Amino acid sequence: MDRLPPLPQTLDEQLCFALYSTSHAMTKAYKPLLDKLSLTYPQYLAMLVLWERDDIAVKDIAARLDLDPATVTPLLKRLEALGYVERVRSAADERIVNVLVTPEGRALKERARSVPADLFCAMQQSPDFLVRLRADLQQLRDALSAANER
Repeated sequence: MDRLPPLPQTLDEQLCFALYSTSHAMTKAYKPLLDKLSLTYPQYLAMLVLWERDDIAVKDIAARLDLDPATVTPLLKRLEALGYVERVRSAADERIVNVLVTPEGRALKERARSVPADLFCAMQQSPDFLVRLRADLQQLRDALSAANER
């Protein structure tokens, strides 16, 4: 490993704060786009999971979002109240609750199709930069996850 540079001392020099404040800025950038769909950012993320894989257990949605199932359940209840999903107990094991996308939820996917492009335009960054940034962030996330498991 390379020799570490002098360790940061101020808030603005902290990597953790750069990631934290960028996450907040990203959520704020999504807000006007998702307001048009009557979705919050966490609800949008849950719908992205469900659009990738319908009829999935709550615990699997939580794992995909790196959240606790107890955090995901109220979010899914709100999506169900909006008519976008249906929660059903598994016939094989009643302890398992599966989530299915309704026809309204599939129609929402079509309405949400422009969100990534609209956000991309708002960021005013080159496609190459954003692809590299995402890859770097995923690599950092994986390294931190591995370190946390040790």
